[in-house]
Amino acid sequence: MTSNTPLHLAAALDGAGWHPAAWREPNSRPDELFTGAYWTDLAAVAQRGLLDFVTIEDSLAAPVNRYAPDAADSVDRVRARIDAHLVAARIAPLTRHLGLIPTITTTHTEPFHVSKGIATLDYTSRGRAGWQVKVSGHADEAAHFGRRTVPELTAQDWTAIAEGTLPQVLVDLFDEAGDFVEVVRRLWDSWEDGAEIRDVETRRFIDRDKLHYIDFEGRYFSVRGPSVTPRPPQGQPVVTALAHQALPYELAARGADLVFVTPADDVHAQSVLADVAAASERVGRTGEPLRVYADLVAFLDNDHESGAARLRRLDGLAGIEFASDATVFTGSAGDLADHLAAWQQLGFDGFRLRPGVAVDDLEAVSSTLVPILQRRGLLRTEYPDTSLRGVLGLPTDVPNRYVTGTPAA
Repeated sequence: MTSNTPLHLAAALDGAGWHPAAWREPNSRPDELFTGAYWTDLAAVAQRGLLDFVTIEDSLAAPVNRYAPDAADSVDRVRARIDAHLVAARIAPLTRHLGLIPTITTTHTEPFHVSKGIATLDYTSRGRAGWQVKVSGHADEAAHFGRRTVPELTAQDWTAIAEGTLPQVLVDLFDEAGDFVEVVRRLWDSWEDGAEIRDVETRRFIDRDKLHYIDFEGRYFSVRGPSVTPRPPQGQPVVTALAHQALPYELAARGADLVFVTPADDVHAQSVLADVAAASERVGRTGEPLRVYADLVAFLDNDHESGAARLRRLDGLAGIEFASDATVFTGSAGDLADHLAAWQQLGFDGFRLRPGVAVDDLEAVSSTLVPILQRRGLLRTEYPDTSLRGVLGLPTDVPNRYVTGTPAA
């Protein structure tokens, strides 16, 4: 498959960066990791580079690299987070074009809250909100709430997961996540566009006939609706998910607009694309195809040190060789541009770069990689005047399922 469409580029922000020693780099501002200024500065760099969006990682447990033999009680890592959704809310009024996609779990939250929160972010960002769906399948996360028990995964479980077989507890959590996304999407539609009349003379703020009960009844949720938040500016904010194998691919195909995947090489990249397409077919997805973005962890060359040398040095600081679910790229911005262009030709709709060191590598992406892609005619030179959905090439006029005459109504 070949592509002549512009390349889409995004960044995944996670604390000081995706390398566990990133916070010890001279530019990393460890004293400011939990300040608004740190995150708004990163967002400004991403927007200067015309990136489509940034995702903001979050979890219900202290950050840990589950792909490396990293002791969970290590104290030489950033073992803390601030809330991704609230970070996005802080960034929203200080940016104009950049899409904002916080990570929010579906496991220990309620869809009504998430629907309302993302809709509000869509209002405050003027149509630039998204949501990265996440399943929380670890016992330590469940222990924070005490409302359900999630068993600790065993070594045999992890082996089975690596071979493509999920334990039943994870199968159920992904099934729950599918229902969760469906409820959120229905709540976004529970107000028709134009339901707010705001007519002072007639003393009518809303047209009650344009508000709808969603009456969702499923295995995990019973939600009546309607929302208390009017339909978001985008109608349906962008829903995304990170997925590595069949069941997560199916979750994305059921409810997401965009899936992040982690191909290891060219051959694996083609099989991943085929697997995502097969998942879409199995769940009976119709309408807009699921957009597929490849994730890469990036350590780019700078004027003083190659990306590979930086990674080796960071590994030395951490005392452990960095490992990731995604391809780890080291090299020049030109080399990365070659790589992205080649994978775009395989059929990927875009790429999400995970900066190894957030401040340094995001700056390199914006100031070096992006101009190279622009000179090659692969990346736009300005933002279009549209919503995040419009930037991503998704329909901007999304039918409301509860409006009479809508096919899904």
